[in-house]
Amino acid sequence: MINQELSKTQAKVQTTVPADTAAQQDDVVLARTPRKTVGMKKILGEFATLTEGLDYAAQGDTGLNFYAPRGALQHVMPYSQLRARALETGAKLLNAGLKRGERVAIVAETGPEFVVTFFACQYAGLVPCPVPYAMTIGGHDAYVIRIAGMLNAADASAIITPETLKDIICEAVGTTSVHLVLTHEALAEFSSDGDLQAFEADEVAYIQYSSGSTSAPKGVLISQKSITANSQAILQHGMQLTDDDRAFSWLPLYHDMGLVGFCLAAMMGQATVDYMATPAFARRPALWLKLMAENRSTISYAPSFGYDLAARRINGGAKELDLSNWRIAGIGGDMVRADVLSDFVDRLGVAGFKSNAFMPSYGMAEATLAISFAAPKSEIIVDVVDRTQMKASGKAVPASEIDKLNQPEKVRSFVACGSIMPGHEMVVRDDSGRQLADREIGHVLVKGPSLMVGYYLNAEATDAIMGADGFMDTGDMGYMLDGQIVLTGRAKDLILNNGRNIWPQDIEWAAEQLDDLRGGDVAAFGVEDDLGEEQVTVLVQCRYADETRRETLRREVSKIVHRSAGVECDVLLVPTRSLPFTSSGKLSRAGAKSKLLSGEIAPLDVVCQEALVAVG
Repeated sequence: MINQELSKTQAKVQTTVPADTAAQQDDVVLARTPRKTVGMKKILGEFATLTEGLDYAAQGDTGLNFYAPRGALQHVMPYSQLRARALETGAKLLNAGLKRGERVAIVAETGPEFVVTFFACQYAGLVPCPVPYAMTIGGHDAYVIRIAGMLNAADASAIITPETLKDIICEAVGTTSVHLVLTHEALAEFSSDGDLQAFEADEVAYIQYSSGSTSAPKGVLISQKSITANSQAILQHGMQLTDDDRAFSWLPLYHDMGLVGFCLAAMMGQATVDYMATPAFARRPALWLKLMAENRSTISYAPSFGYDLAARRINGGAKELDLSNWRIAGIGGDMVRADVLSDFVDRLGVAGFKSNAFMPSYGMAEATLAISFAAPKSEIIVDVVDRTQMKASGKAVPASEIDKLNQPEKVRSFVACGSIMPGHEMVVRDDSGRQLADREIGHVLVKGPSLMVGYYLNAEATDAIMGADGFMDTGDMGYMLDGQIVLTGRAKDLILNNGRNIWPQDIEWAAEQLDDLRGGDVAAFGVEDDLGEEQVTVLVQCRYADETRRETLRREVSKIVHRSAGVECDVLLVPTRSLPFTSSGKLSRAGAKSKLLSGEIAPLDVVCQEALVAVG
């Protein structure tokens, strides 16, 4: 039992101030937490539970720092304060009527309130379930449906929300088992008296929703053993964390890469982390780099699109930055784009950024987070393969030097994503379960202590990916290369056309080379015709109102797809911002296909015709 010694700990709680007012407060001075605690031994994740890790981190000076949308330091929360507030809030949750073991959804805004409530659940023996803060593309109704699906999948008893989202959260709760909706302000009114029974080493930790979760999400149940094993592997094998490290993140805290990589694992290594909210990054991508330079940050992660956005927006300001301290620039959450990384180095090299800082990685929520890492301070490995032979034989045959130089449409580049973490296993198997050799493309399977307990209350979905031998089918396709995994795509995204397997990424990346298109503008998938054959369909976001320019774009996409993939396709131009993306920024091909077939995404010619009819 944990005794609430609040009178002793409240003195450690620092004041926070509203956004963009910190600089105006004469009586409040916010100072970032330091990157290390002098004289304190750093322990890299070797704890039995999350609360044991926080109990230790709270003895030092490091912690979490939150920045306002324009870059002002807004909240400072040392781990000592986090622990004190979590103990207090844990008692309030129980005094609000919650019982040990119940599921508590928490709207994961990037700020102290979410982190405090998450750890409060750990101390109170409640199962936290982070849910998205931002309304994704699709707006109000889509957000309500998504949140309701998550609440039902977790059989949640309560949800904690910021005041700004209370009304819409109450709408979502209407069709769920939730009986308690609390804002952080309302929760503060409950008593903090009472004892807490924290989760023990053989109990659960939290429920995480994978980035592809929609209205029928699968909740990934993570145990204390899973999160402690994954944190230790991240800190010791992946990051190789030192006292000199300082992390920075704009990743959402409801996503596994943000929650585990830059909150839970960071705390388990007593690391200081600086945050900016994901929407703030979307509006000002270059602010990420500017704050990292100011804080002399050493570790940060992003999907490929994050590096692409930041590099494009920095413009001529790169020479004013100092990114020489940035030793781990991790890439994960989606297929790693070698061209994006190369462009980032070209643009940010003047700021002291080094190409060997890039660390391609592989992970997923079902494995808590991390599965493999490239070695620190090593140049990325780009494997250029023959596209034709890959399609014909299912093997990643190295491309000839002539094709690399003169016929780029005949080759495909993949980035190696490192070796499996210690204590874990990875294999690549064909459809019959036979283990494949290097360069043979098949299903990627993993095994080890970081794997989830299962999908919560969904034994059928769990059994579908968990093998009797303990290996989990990741759903990814790839091949081994000298001990490293090379990912080629998602198995379910493959298009079967006239007996051929077609990789949708090949089509999308080829089309996005056109000057008129940007990354994320194209979605390719198969649609069955009346004869049951899959026809290749390509959705292209179009910014042109002129019909002649639209038709030119349609023809150019069709030509480049035929030249690169050797297939005829239906090219449909759709409005901008109509393609759906997951919480980690990955294009959802399944979502795009579903929206097209349901009529939620309408091609521009259809939209124009409907507009003319309405006017007429």
